[in-house]
Amino acid sequence: MARTESNMLALGTVAPEFSLMDTVSEKTMNLHAMNGEVGTLIMFICNHCPFVIHVNPEIVKMAKEFQSKGIQFIAISSNDVEKYPEDAPHFMRIKAKAENYTFPYLYDEDQTVAKAYDAACTPDFFLFDNELKLVYRGQLDDSRPGNGSPLTGMDLRNAMENLIHGKEISAIQKPSIGCNIKWK
Repeated sequence: MARTESNMLALGTVAPEFSLMDTVSEKTMNLHAMNGEVGTLIMFICNHCPFVIHVNPEIVKMAKEFQSKGIQFIAISSNDVEKYPEDAPHFMRIKAKAENYTFPYLYDEDQTVAKAYDAACTPDFFLFDNELKLVYRGQLDDSRPGNGSPLTGMDLRNAMENLIHGKEISAIQKPSIGCNIKWK
């Protein structure tokens, strides 16, 4: 299990536009059309990564809590499916349904979106305000597979709460740690 950290894209960066296929609805979805009223969380995840499998329950819980507060959740998988077939779109659809994702799970086949966001690992979290300016990038919390720390979503949860309530989000942010994105 490789341990790769986020690249920590500069705060204030405007979210790069994209149009990708949602593996659940099989419709092409555009970032600006999905932009949340308060903010948008873009998560680079995949099906097979033990780090993502570990945080999935908290991601699902947080989505149910924060989507009703104006935060749009968007998941993207950018892994090379030739080398990692378990991350192919039809398996993404199965995973999204099994995990009860309430958000789109998009497929970045040519990996241009991951490169545009300078995504490095799964999971990699990017929280943007309603103008699609980056306000948080980093870890969900301190929990990792097998480290015994409870899964709370504390770091990302605090950033979303501050965004919702118009409070300052600390620029001191810890990078996410996970499996590296499987580049072609």
